[in-house]
Amino acid sequence: MGITANPPGRFDRDADAAPPRTVQPTVAAASPGWSIADPAPLGLAAFALTTFVLSMFNAGLVNRAGEPVAYALAFAYGGLAQLLAGMWEFRNGNTFGAVAFSSYGAFWLSFFAYVQFFARDVPASAAGHAIGLYLIAWGIFTLYMFVASLRTTAAVALVFLLLTLTFFALGIGNSGAHTSIVKLGGWLGIATAAAAWYASFAVVTNSTFGRTVLPVMPLRRADG
Repeated sequence: MGITANPPGRFDRDADAAPPRTVQPTVAAASPGWSIADPAPLGLAAFALTTFVLSMFNAGLVNRAGEPVAYALAFAYGGLAQLLAGMWEFRNGNTFGAVAFSSYGAFWLSFFAYVQFFARDVPASAAGHAIGLYLIAWGIFTLYMFVASLRTTAAVALVFLLLTLTFFALGIGNSGAHTSIVKLGGWLGIATAAAAWYASFAVVTNSTFGRTVLPVMPLRRADG
């Protein structure tokens, strides 16, 4: 996959893929120059804000009595808004962005659904192991997405590296009831949110100004 044809800060595109098949004309295709806005800043911002709020509770910086506010964000912003960004990335032909935003949108929706509808069915003695398994599984997914992100930009790759560490820390902490490791996962989550916010800020700012204002450092493969 190549990135050289993308605007500054853009998620990776499948530039090396075969050309699309010829299809019947549609209303969109009939309009010369028809295009959609880049959904990546929305997806990154939705992920960043929701991760930041929940991580503040995990890090112990905010009283956990207020944690339900994170569930509302998980449903509306981290979940639905990010899922929509992923669907638009499919329209853009951006495989990496489509998989990432759609998956993490589904993550937040599943998190909301678990807390609101299913957590009561899990015995207290098994809850830590169940949540730990859930988070570690997402860590595995994020790890291979980190490998794929090495063909995008340094800003995006940093998000996936930090998120991988966050999931594994939270998973291990919950599995063993290690409060200190859960707090570490919270701090890692805050760092992840900051990196994702920067990536979103860079993409939307560079797009608005029409030039590179905030660097994201594209990661290109070596020639030959």
